[in-house]
Amino acid sequence: MSQASELKSLVKQLQHSSTDSEIVGILQTLKKEARITEAILRESKAGLAVGKLRTHASKDVADLAKEIVKKWKTEVEKEKKSSPSTATPTASKQNSLKKLSMPSASSARSSTPATPTMSASSSKGDVRTAKSDGVKINFTGDNTRDKCAELIYDALASDSGAPSDLIITRAKAIESAVLSDNGGTTAAYKSRIRSLFVNLKDKNNPGLRESVVSGDLPVAKFAKMTSQEMASEERKAADNKIRQENLFKSLGAEEVQAETDAFQCGRCKQRKCRYRQAQTRSADEPMTTFVTCTVCNNRWKFS
Repeated sequence: MSQASELKSLVKQLQHSSTDSEIVGILQTLKKEARITEAILRESKAGLAVGKLRTHASKDVADLAKEIVKKWKTEVEKEKKSSPSTATPTASKQNSLKKLSMPSASSARSSTPATPTMSASSSKGDVRTAKSDGVKINFTGDNTRDKCAELIYDALASDSGAPSDLIITRAKAIESAVLSDNGGTTAAYKSRIRSLFVNLKDKNNPGLRESVVSGDLPVAKFAKMTSQEMASEERKAADNKIRQENLFKSLGAEEVQAETDAFQCGRCKQRKCRYRQAQTRSADEPMTTFVTCTVCNNRWKFS
């Protein structure tokens, strides 16, 4: 079995792993045993699978994924420097790795301005843009639409290793979807493009860019998402915590909460609590009970 086939097998195992320990075990195998070349990465698409894990909830998984991505990028760089003429037109047309594959400077120069395979600057860790990639986006003949598509391209490409032609396709599709949803280049259209650009450009939310570029997040759905829906899992968790805190803090100072020993605190196991009830949902739904432990100040609610 070839190296690419072995990687494909490991990628499938990685995608179907249900526990953090299984994921870490597979990543350790990839880190120690995988011998990486650009051709192998293009064929196996292992880089995309590992790249997505950089934002995993488990710190061990995320840190290990980052180490592997960095290691593989370095190996591809060394390969380019040692054999700069190995890239061929046929290889450049293959389905390239969406996160890690990086062509040599010579292949980047030989690409056509409209759809270069990869920005030469991306291999240096610079922020990619349509200008740095040599991309000219003028597919509509409408200057406003073309500029908006270019903005989306810049956001998608900023830290991506995906080929330019793939990013162009996604940027055009997003712009067209927003145009259709807003009935033309209206004020709402421009506002929507700005919102998508800001969220895609967020350095703390690389998972959103990766999902859009890879196609895991359909363009039609993405074009209609709110800022809250586009937020990273960490941001959503933080926002939810703030909402819960505000809900408890909204208790008026004049309100007297009843004291009771009917509830046991899940943290300190004491039964010294205060509680109040409020109708937070529709009238036909049961009231919500808010409980505060007077010993450790732990708070919880139930309906």
